[in-house]
Amino acid sequence: MNNSSTIRGFARESLSGNWLNAVLAYLIIIGIISVVSTLQVVTWIILGSLTYGLYLYYIVLIREKAGDFNLLFKAFSFSEKNLGLFGKTLGLYLLMSLYIFLWTLLLIVPGIIAAYSYRIAFYLMIDNPEIGVSEALKQSKEMMYGYKSKLFCLDLSFIGWGLLCILSFGIGILWLSPYMLTSQTIFYEELRNEHILTYEIKDKDINNKEEMASKVDEIVK
Repeated sequence: MNNSSTIRGFARESLSGNWLNAVLAYLIIIGIISVVSTLQVVTWIILGSLTYGLYLYYIVLIREKAGDFNLLFKAFSFSEKNLGLFGKTLGLYLLMSLYIFLWTLLLIVPGIIAAYSYRIAFYLMIDNPEIGVSEALKQSKEMMYGYKSKLFCLDLSFIGWGLLCILSFGIGILWLSPYMLTSQTIFYEELRNEHILTYEIKDKDINNKEEMASKVDEIVK
């Protein structure tokens, strides 16, 4: 896997010509969350689906060099093909939050480790939509074994940008967040590619990059 600097470079290449759309996608999600934030229950119900949509948008942005804002609301499409997706994204978000919360009750550090262990669960559900909530979390934990520190270092590499956001009175977050999301997605792409030859996703016979990419194509259609 490439180092943090190289991953950030790839992220900038992916965002080249797509910065505005990437920022708008982020703003749409943040705007929705801000509107419903006064209704905590509603926020918890829809946050999983919004996270799924945002991650799907950035995956397509990286793989196809273009994004579609409709992808942000894919989990809210109750077509026959997407039936049950809203419930799965809700379940994934709630169960992930519960696990992280329980580990945090012990100590802060175990909670942070748990958060990094489950960081790619939504990506895995996007690439492999037929797996369940528990399986997505399990696979995320297995794939992140030995890579949590790499993702942690990638996050730390944005500290300087974070300071600039503070100096810009928060305006810079509009560019930093898409930058970080793109870098995180590229991290997942590289991790996935490393596992394609050595790791078979359980309950499915997906063992090459082309087949996994086709799964996303099916979701997008």
